Amino acid sequence: MTPANKRKKVNPLLKLVLEMGPLVLFFLANSKPALFQWLVAGFLPEGLPAEKVGMLTATAVLMVAVVAALIASWVLTKHVPIMPVVTAVAVLFFGGLTFVFQDKTFIQLKPTIVNCLFGAALLGGLAFGKLLLPVALDSVMHLDEEGWRKLTMRWGIFFFLLAGLNEVVRLTQSWDFWTGFKSFGVMPLTVIFALAQTPLILKHEIKPEAEPEHF
Repeated sequence: MTPANKRKKVNPLLKLVLEMGPLVLFFLANSKPALFQWLVAGFLPEGLPAEKVGMLTATAVLMVAVVAALIASWVLTKHVPIMPVVTAVAVLFFGGLTFVFQDKTFIQLKPTIVNCLFGAALLGGLAFGKLLLPVALDSVMHLDEEGWRKLTMRWGIFFFLLAGLNEVVRLTQSWDFWTGFKSFGVMPLTVIFALAQTPLILKHEIKPEAEPEHF
């Protein structure tokens, strides 16, 4: 694994594209499946209802897009963070089940299960004295132990809240509404939560010692 201080930095706008691109394509493929017919031609049975065509096309596009984003991240930085890898594996697994059974439940359950896994890993690790958050977030921050513990607790709870929210939306709203929430709702919520942790980070940040001036 490439050390954090030696990784190539990616333009923030490009990083946002790599993170949001698959979700935007997922939403677009669901609303305009004809644009991606070339991708699923030969894989979809004839006579499928329009909703299933959109759902399966969107799932296929998402599966391809997350792999492409991982490859692009590796090419640009020679490093792939652990969370996108876990997410991509889950997308491929649950997306495959969605195709086999032609059932949207599998791809909709993916965020619930992945967020529960992240939350359980963080809080479980914390219970056993292991701070997994720096690895999970691919962080280059330097915090004291108390800061990491508090931040880990908050992120662990947040992941469980995201899982619960996904279930509420999945069970009470339409497929189209859920795709919009998945594509354009989760990321802003995550960014807002991350920004809200700034005071905690600043309070517990360990700043590198200033190098002595040379005269």
